[in-house]
Amino acid sequence: MNATAEKNIPKEFELRRQEFLNYLSVERGLAQNTLLAYGRDLERYLVFLASAKIYDFAKIQRKHILEYLALERKRGLDAPSLARRLVSVKVLHRFLLRERVIKEDVTSVLESPKLWKKLPHFLTRAEMELVFKSISGTKPPALRDRALLELLYAAGMRVSELVTLRGEDLHLEEGFIKCRGKGNKERIVPIGRKAAEACRVYLKAARSGQKEAAGHAFAGRKGRGLTRQFVWKMLRKYVKLAGLKKTVTPHTFRHSFATHLLEGGADLRIVQELLGHADISTTQIYTHVSRDRLKGVHAQFHPRG
Repeated sequence: MNATAEKNIPKEFELRRQEFLNYLSVERGLAQNTLLAYGRDLERYLVFLASAKIYDFAKIQRKHILEYLALERKRGLDAPSLARRLVSVKVLHRFLLRERVIKEDVTSVLESPKLWKKLPHFLTRAEMELVFKSISGTKPPALRDRALLELLYAAGMRVSELVTLRGEDLHLEEGFIKCRGKGNKERIVPIGRKAAEACRVYLKAARSGQKEAAGHAFAGRKGRGLTRQFVWKMLRKYVKLAGLKKTVTPHTFRHSFATHLLEGGADLRIVQELLGHADISTTQIYTHVSRDRLKGVHAQFHPRG
């Protein structure tokens, strides 16, 4: 939190904010990035309350929250950002009610705006092959890059899961890896033979030519673990070499993973499990890709198809 905001937040409010963030971390096990987002959102909310001369949570009314959201919208926030702000406020008030700091949750009747879900950007199978063909060379860096991208696509991993993979998480002979996702939740994800072989080739070369990466499965030049920024930059290089004009990020590989599985006839629940989604509604965004397959099934089995 910046120094200016800290001065504008009453001590009681800041104390409750820290208690709330500790609760999310310890009892709910939320990821660090999620905690930071909640912290920033609530910082703005508490600064607003202080500017409105409200220094007691029990004095907050629905109109105050609506005024706060209107002010944030005036600042130029779009609907998804406003929805996140409201969610942060609602979760804080539920926590305060649970802790008996307030007797009534004034946010209980406030609904988050319904948002249009953006269709995920993904690469076609042919485009994916072009990216892999653009990786050449037999030195450890090139072998590492191939293994990284093969894993991204084979397991549908988040980039944060990829860079935190440890050697003990790779079970290449058995054909699976262990991922630690949001909230430090662990899941088992199978990988194909190409990804497993790419990892084996890299690890064999790395052992003979690179320093150990303190337990990390993949290492940089000086034996340190990789960063998300490194993976982004590395991927952009190969997308450019492949001649693709699309904007491609590590998450594009995750979207492509889910899209291609559903195109091939995979069950939505299985894809949900592989992606590590807590709610299937998050996975359902990928069902746009199955339209052609549904048309084919209809044409094949409907009496007037």
